[in-house]
Amino acid sequence: MNFVQTIVLGAIAGLTIYLGLPIGRIKNVPDKVRSFLSMSSAGILVFLFFDIFSQLSGPIEENLAQRDMPQFGLLLGIFVLGFGIGLLALVAFERQFIRMSGRVGQALSPTHLALLIAAGIGLHNFSEGLAIGQSAGSGELAFAAILLIGFGLHNATEGFGIVGPLVGKERPSWAFLGLAGLIGGGPTFLGTMLGYYMISTAMSVLFLSLAAGALVYIVGELFTHNWRPDFKVPAAWGILAGFLFAYLTDLLLVSAGI
Repeated sequence: MNFVQTIVLGAIAGLTIYLGLPIGRIKNVPDKVRSFLSMSSAGILVFLFFDIFSQLSGPIEENLAQRDMPQFGLLLGIFVLGFGIGLLALVAFERQFIRMSGRVGQALSPTHLALLIAAGIGLHNFSEGLAIGQSAGSGELAFAAILLIGFGLHNATEGFGIVGPLVGKERPSWAFLGLAGLIGGGPTFLGTMLGYYMISTAMSVLFLSLAAGALVYIVGELFTHNWRPDFKVPAAWGILAGFLFAYLTDLLLVSAGI
């Protein structure tokens, strides 16, 4: 598979994120339904966090088991650095944004939260693009095709995760949905291009740990917006529904051999 064909695969896998974004334009949603839908995003992101953590911890634990201490120390250091940056950079961004907007003491708006979710998902999708590019570049065409289908389906669910905080609160424009999809899905395309020519365990651990740190922050923000006394029951059901939905999607990928 040549380079052009490979980046087309990456583009398709990334563009499927747009399938879930239009739900953000639903109007007149009751508060409890909105809370359920928004916390479904949190459920998807909680599952995504555990999925990311399992992927990045694998090579670290493998080097520890093999007593390759220099490589183990390198990957562990990259993980700590990436996780810290992914988490603390968003905290710093929030403080700077609030300071500039004069909204001291207030939580981020649903629009800005949606963009942060898109950014966190984008970091994760970059690592997925690396996997597609590496498989295609090494001649494993069948595996690359399976990755394309699997990641494409998974990205479609992530589109809903991005707009969950907006449902019933703010009706995003099509331009905003286009931007959010580009932030969340575009890195799949970029990762595919890079992975075709170059891939390293250290790079994979770095981007996965950045994504994990970002998702911890984002899930906390979703709880801030929605975990209120009157809406805890629908919010809890939303977390459960989102988590199970993402998990069942992942099981489909496992059954396909991904």
